[in-house]
Formats: sequence, C-alpha cells, structure tokens
Amino acid sequence: MKTLILLYAVLFSGLIVAAPVLSINEVAPGVYVHWGVQEFSDTKNHGAVANIGFIVGQRCVAVIDTGGSPEQGLALKNAIENTTSKPVCYVINTHVHPDHIYGNSAFKNVGAKFVGHEKLARAMSVRSDYYIQKAPELLGFTLTSKDIIPPDIAVTDEMDLDLGGRILKLTAHPTAHTDNDLSVYDAQTDTLWLSDLLFVEHLPSIDGSLKGWLAELEKLGGKSYKKVIPGHGGLVTDWPKSMLPEQTYLNTLLVEVRAAIKKGVFLEDAVSTIGLSFKGKWKLFDEFHRRNVTKAYAELEWEN
Repeated sequence: MKTLILLYAVLFSGLIVAAPVLSINEVAPGVYVHWGVQEFSDTKNHGAVANIGFIVGQRCVAVIDTGGSPEQGLALKNAIENTTSKPVCYVINTHVHPDHIYGNSAFKNVGAKFVGHEKLARAMSVRSDYYIQKAPELLGFTLTSKDIIPPDIAVTDEMDLDLGGRILKLTAHPTAHTDNDLSVYDAQTDTLWLSDLLFVEHLPSIDGSLKGWLAELEKLGGKSYKKVIPGHGGLVTDWPKSMLPEQTYLNTLLVEVRAAIKKGVFLEDAVSTIGLSFKGKWKLFDEFHRRNVTKAYAELEWEN
C-alpha cells in the first residue's frame, strides 16, 4: 500500500498558514482513497468524515466523491495533481449527502463532467436551500449555490466510463441508503467502491428505504470482490463477510419495528426500546440509531 501525504500552504498577509493535510492511500494499483474520520459532522471536522478519492486511467482521472467542504475538495484536487499529471475527466458523486458532495466546486473549472444517479439532481435541488442555510451553524463554513453542482451525466441503470485502458462500471441502485445511491466497479483491480451502501464500524444511517437497502445487500452479497471501499470505515478484503454486521443491524430493525407496530407500540416508545442490543457495538450509535428507528417505523407502518 502506497501512502502519499499532501502538505500545502496558502500565503496571506505575508504569513504562511498551514492548510489541512490530506492523506491518500493507494489501496489497489491506481485506486486512491482518503479515509474519513469516524465522527459526526460538526464545526471541528468541517464535515470531512467520508471516504473520498480517485481512480487513475491511462488517459484521465475519475474522482469519486469530493468531500465535506469546498476546502476539502481543493485539498483532494491538489492531491490528485501531486499524484498524476493526467487530467480529471469525471467527478462521480455517489449520493446527495453533504460529506460526499460539498467539495464539488473545486472541480468546476477543470473540464470534468459530473456524474450521478438519475435522481441525484432532484435530491440536490430539494435539499440545497437547507444545506446552504445550515452549513455555517453545523459545519462552520459558508456554502453557496455554486458549491452544489448537479450531474451533467445521469446514470439510470448501468454505465461504463472509459479512463483510457480502464473501464469503470457505474450502477444506479434502487432506493436503499438514499434514493440516489451509485456504486463504482473497477474491473482492473476487482475493486467495488460501494460508498454509503456499506458502513464499517460506523452505524449505518437510513435516508432511503430499510427494505430496499436489505434487498440491495442481498444482491451484492451474492457476488465476490477482491476489495470493497465503504463510505465510512476501512478497506474491506473479506467480502461479503464484512457486510454481515450491517445486514444484521438493518434486519433486526426490520423485525423489531414490524413487531412493535403489530403490538400497537407508539413511535416515541419504539425509538426508546428497539435495537438497544447494538449499543456499544457501533460507533455513532447515539447520533444515528433513533432516527433510523423513526425512518423504519414510517416506512413499515403502512406496509401491506
């Protein structure tokens, strides 16, 4: 594994001010990942919590998610330039969440095409006002509409992107973690960039469909991959074994929420009692579990 450390600085008022350090790990030949921290996005980490990175072909580079802030996007851009002289031709956003898209503006003027799920543009449009309004309070920086960049290319099912001697297969998934999840497969290294369809150690966060997510995991679990890159957590080399904790957690939610609804348990009681056996087994349990139960309850309450 090759590790590159990018140190860069900006000149201001005659003083050299150190900017954030971006670590890039080459997890497979030509596949580079910056590992996010296992923390809740806040004004201290400025939303730099997701795994982001890029893949280098013979002709050009594909970025996969741009980070939790315009500053992190710029740091990623500089890391790419420090790694290869090849231009960025594609910027792939795996879904709409802030920690994956707020760095987009750093790549706006490099001639790259932005790529995303067919439902990503709508999701960005619906959430952009809220994202812009809340960024200073929640993340500690200012965001503008120029930072929320929708895809130029929409993936409706599957699509191949040619980086020159290297084909990436993009898959637009049915509603799961969100309604706009996109995965990226690099056949050259048998590496699947699964993003937030897979959480490792970090509690999964439901923003789409609990049943849909479990259905996608069932499909993915029937395949083999040499390496899998999750949206949060470290590199997976034992697929599908590393998927099982997430699958178990989500399936337990499904069973327990259904049982609670059948018994007539109200939502406010459900969020206080369901899934508590997982507390202590997942990072960020307190930050995400109650909302997961709420989301699951809303989905399952009206199922036939």
